[in-house]
Amino acid sequence: MSRPSRYAPDTLSRAAHWSDQAACRELEDHSIFFPEDFPKNQVLLVAMEAKAVCARCPVIEACRDAALARLEPNGVWGGLDKDERRAIRRRQQRRARRRDARRQKEGGDGAGEAADAP
Repeated sequence: MSRPSRYAPDTLSRAAHWSDQAACRELEDHSIFFPEDFPKNQVLLVAMEAKAVCARCPVIEACRDAALARLEPNGVWGGLDKDERRAIRRRQQRRARRRDARRQKEGGDGAGEAADAP
């Protein structure tokens, strides 16, 4: 499929994106999604407020997956703050290491097995 021209008029419609349906798009002030920017005594309260918006969002899973995929360093994305996303990434990395170790222990990555098949 060819790529649309960069010279195409702005009146052409673009494909729908999951973020078009996000609950946070209704808000005028998006600063609550970055509680790290608030005074330390307000961070927890602001993060809870942002997570409440996320809780009613119809695209929370897509937002969370996108934030995890691009290793978003700050803010509340998909109902998770930076520490919660970091914990998820660590769990994923541990699982991957265990899976790789198990494969090595079982005799390699499986490439040799496919060659032995008739």
